[in-house]
Amino acid sequence: MLQSLRHYGEVHQKLVTCVRHLTTTEVSTALRPFYFNVHPDLFGQYPSQRAINENSLKQLSSIMEMLQAKRWIKPASLQFYLRDKKCEEGTFRLIKIYISERDIREAVLTILRACDLPTEYVDKIPKPPEPKKETVRINTNNIDFSKVNENDPIFGPIVMRQKINEAKEALKLKNWLVKNYQSALEKLEANRPLREEVDRLRKKIAQQWKLTDVRWDCGWNVTHFRGCLQSFMSLAEQHPEVMHVLKDRTLVFAPFTGISLEGHIMLNSGEVRHNWLDLIKNVRSHDKILFRIPGFEKSVSQVLRGIKVGRRKFMPKVLAGEYERNLQQITTSLSDYRGRRGFPKQWPQSLEEFEIVVETEAGPLMVSPTGQFIVPSSLPGFLLVNFITTNLEHAKEKMTEYKNNKYIERSLQKQCMDEFKLFNLGKDDNVTPDLMIKCCERLLEKKIDIEQYLSGIHLNVATYYSVLSDGVVCIPWNWKL
Repeated sequence: MLQSLRHYGEVHQKLVTCVRHLTTTEVSTALRPFYFNVHPDLFGQYPSQRAINENSLKQLSSIMEMLQAKRWIKPASLQFYLRDKKCEEGTFRLIKIYISERDIREAVLTILRACDLPTEYVDKIPKPPEPKKETVRINTNNIDFSKVNENDPIFGPIVMRQKINEAKEALKLKNWLVKNYQSALEKLEANRPLREEVDRLRKKIAQQWKLTDVRWDCGWNVTHFRGCLQSFMSLAEQHPEVMHVLKDRTLVFAPFTGISLEGHIMLNSGEVRHNWLDLIKNVRSHDKILFRIPGFEKSVSQVLRGIKVGRRKFMPKVLAGEYERNLQQITTSLSDYRGRRGFPKQWPQSLEEFEIVVETEAGPLMVSPTGQFIVPSSLPGFLLVNFITTNLEHAKEKMTEYKNNKYIERSLQKQCMDEFKLFNLGKDDNVTPDLMIKCCERLLEKKIDIEQYLSGIHLNVATYYSVLSDGVVCIPWNWKL
């Protein structure tokens, strides 16, 4: 270590002393003729010229200080007015001085030459001997730069490069797993009693009130889920007379309270129990809207040549009443368009092999990875027709690709579960089947390098690295080894 630091100091000294800087006294003496010509006091009766010279001198002073302090400067262009002695009073000559030198001697010479002033004084100051031209090779990997400032003019870039390389190495899958594997296992084991308690509560609630399923769709961790289950059990025990409406339904703790398009009872995990009770008491009134939705979906299908009206797999949860309004809006828009213009001739007679998903007014306009047309309900008819016309073939390709990929994805997920002995394997909603396939294939390809760090892990494929509080290990689908 000591030898490395000594070598660093020697190299630093060699590089810094290659150029001799003029002293402060020498700089002042050399620029004295220049100051006599541009000093603001000489332009007392001419405020415009005085202001320009005064401002430029301030900038020049700052530049000279930085050069003497061996700091980098940005190239600068300065303007000065000089009195023209050969002409009458009030006549000035404007000069522009461009300073880009990193050597103060050359900067001083540039200033003097721009003003046609003599440079003999600077020329008489001896120049330092030319250093021998030799290539200095430094193995920076063996030098400790931890105490070197990032702004160091010589070694600053090396320090930054080392930090960037260290950060890149830390985000390689194997290195990251080595660092976080044990921590993830400990968190997973510590949460085991909690998971068992949640499973017990889910089964008890489902059996007691004859529910089809009890789900968690909120994004919070398992501790929050347990709290919601306990709150619901307490509510159900206090008001058993209204719980009969839950029979054969699915109960979901979600970001909102209402009835979903699938008929699931959604309870906001962040709301008070009184709001949950209000919804349960009024489930029948919400069901009336739900029963009307197939009719509105059929209207969209009929006006659009028999196209299927579906819902995308990870569609944001929407209340039945809002969805009904969305369907009405898109049906009206398409009916008006068809009445005025008719559909393009290149369209097939039937669009029944295609599928459309109607979302909120602020929803996206896109072809989903599954080949569905995703459209906002506020889209004008002519724009919707143009969008479908342009993307018919693209949607067909996506549908075929998805049908093939979903089976391949399931097979690869099972293979990864078995070969790596994972506790579980999941993925985020934004990881499409093709991306999941690429990730699983690469995991299996690099099995020898990483299998010891995946055994017993609850793995989730996402777009980032993280170990969640419940021990779930998130890795990006496009990881690098």
